[in-house]
Amino acid sequence: FDLPYPPTFGFPDIGHLHDPSKTFEHPEYSLVDADQCFKEFQPGAEKIVEKILEISVEQQQALRQQARDFGVSFTELLCAVLWKGTNGLRLELNPEIGSESSLYSCAVNPRARVGVSSSLCASPVINTSCERTVSEIAALDLRDIARLVHEAIDKCSGDYLFSSFDFLHQQRKQELYDERNNQIGKKLMLVYVCRKPVKCTVSSSRTFPIYNTDYGFGAPEYVRPPFLPFDGCMRIWPTPLYDARSSKAPLQIYVSLPENVDLSQSPLLAQF
Repeated sequence: FDLPYPPTFGFPDIGHLHDPSKTFEHPEYSLVDADQCFKEFQPGAEKIVEKILEISVEQQQALRQQARDFGVSFTELLCAVLWKGTNGLRLELNPEIGSESSLYSCAVNPRARVGVSSSLCASPVINTSCERTVSEIAALDLRDIARLVHEAIDKCSGDYLFSSFDFLHQQRKQELYDERNNQIGKKLMLVYVCRKPVKCTVSSSRTFPIYNTDYGFGAPEYVRPPFLPFDGCMRIWPTPLYDARSSKAPLQIYVSLPENVDLSQSPLLAQF
């Protein structure tokens, strides 16, 4: 097959992105006790099921206008709708969690922002997050939550990318030292893997031209993401006729939540 440009494997040096005058905290990661770090991947008492929301063409157009009014992107507004909607449902089911954590997180690919060539097969991905209490998210209006999401994503600059990689590297060195010396230390984990009363972990593939791919068997008729049974996992996914530039077909959102969370009871999510 002829490729539009020759692929390059590996990852480029990003030392030039380092700005020693800037320091960052990395709330997207959490240090947990080593013997606790895999408990999130073990089945809990709640059965996690997948629910699929569909956003019509007309709804997308209305959301795009609302996003422009709020000064955020379409995807950022969708994330805010999902976060506020699911947060409200979890609070209604369990009012005692009001003072506990409500977490939004996502993976950001700042390829264009940091000048990474399109010919590079590896993608520079930064995980970012924003955390408030459940009651705070319930009290904020949709505009304010959309701004929180926007600020979490907007901080993912080149120097933040370098800082994130350096933070991971230094922590991994400490973990290796602990392992070699038979010490029980801490493990660094993405914060969305840790147990939280409310989690909204969003990934978006809506601009990926998956229906235009052809590996010699013709373009696929239908593609869907695999079911991920992790509480709060939400994925924005294109339908066969979807075009990110024109929004002439529905979008789907695959949502993994406990079985007792009824999305139709949320004023924000019942419309989809």
